[in-house]
Amino acid sequence: MVIKMEKMFTPQQIAYFKTQPTPFYYYDMDLLERTLIALKAATPNDFHIHYALKANANSELLKRIHAYGWGADCVSGNEIKRALEIGFNAKNIVFAGVGKTDEEILLGLEQNIFCFNAESGHELIVINQLAGQHNKIAPIALRINPNVDAYTHKYITTGLEENKFGINPYELEDILSLLKTLKHVKLIGLHFHIGSQITSLTPYKNLCLRANEINHFFIQKGFFPEHINLGGGLGINYAEPNTHSIVDFASYFAVFKKFLEPKPSQSIHFELGRSIVAPCGSLISKVLYIKNGINTNFAILDAGMTELIRPALYQAFHLIESLETPSDDSRTRKYDVVGPICESSDCFGKSIVLPELKRGHLLAIRSAGAYGEVMSSQYNLRNPVKSIYSTEIK
Repeated sequence: MVIKMEKMFTPQQIAYFKTQPTPFYYYDMDLLERTLIALKAATPNDFHIHYALKANANSELLKRIHAYGWGADCVSGNEIKRALEIGFNAKNIVFAGVGKTDEEILLGLEQNIFCFNAESGHELIVINQLAGQHNKIAPIALRINPNVDAYTHKYITTGLEENKFGINPYELEDILSLLKTLKHVKLIGLHFHIGSQITSLTPYKNLCLRANEINHFFIQKGFFPEHINLGGGLGINYAEPNTHSIVDFASYFAVFKKFLEPKPSQSIHFELGRSIVAPCGSLISKVLYIKNGINTNFAILDAGMTELIRPALYQAFHLIESLETPSDDSRTRKYDVVGPICESSDCFGKSIVLPELKRGHLLAIRSAGAYGEVMSSQYNLRNPVKSIYSTEIK
């Protein structure tokens, strides 16, 4: 499911890193560009991409992504504003999210965005009311819970009946009856999203089969969705970022080409995020202290869960690399690599084998380009950290 491609830090890059205050996010803009080229080449002409800003809303990355002509998938009003500031066309912006505020809905209406992905009957009523107050017809897609298991971590699974997202199939008759009474919303699409960091193509096949059934149901009932949005969730290889740095987008799209059965006039949309930006980002951090014990050695870094919360939030794995040149006689040790935050969950990895570490050594926590910077916080009154781009290193 991946294309092999070597990617390593050069001595010049590491020398530059050592002149910078840590921690910081580092973005390999060349890798991002190669990823965008690969995605563009693999995308069938009749498929439409919306980049998911929730993965990373860094303006420099967004400018690169926008240059390829894709749309934006937003889950907040501020994401809509950021997308518009970068130059994304409002007609290519979809607004998803299970808890849209009135102010956010009004922003979408004012900007005449492409579509609201509505998640409940109550939300439809609110959108209809707000649109009516402003003499608008709101274009909506129904986010439907297909009850397809993505076989990923429970915190990033979104397509089961037990999840908070979407409209369940047993609610559809009531939703269709409701839609007939709402004069200021127009059904233009169906929306599905089953989860994140999906590394098997089987869930996508299952999604296609369910989407076919649901699409047929709507058409039988007299509603014709103009588009089908299959969401995103395509996973990356966190274990081998040096040799598996660009996802095999072609195999991903081939599943939908083979198993999805849209009507000739229906357009197909996707919301990709992680697979585009995760590999190009790393969190660079410095060793503050070493605590060697009988059972456990701790490497305490100046980066913590405030800069990359994924390991603490759902035990996510990120490859950790030393950026120091090992000497001929250097030993390796197992370390629990932890941060400075006053939480026991502030841990990047346990029993990580690394060359013997010393105070001041630099480490790279890889594949942090998605859900790293965008989820950072100032817990413990931490200072925000800066981003460095490969284009800065001459």
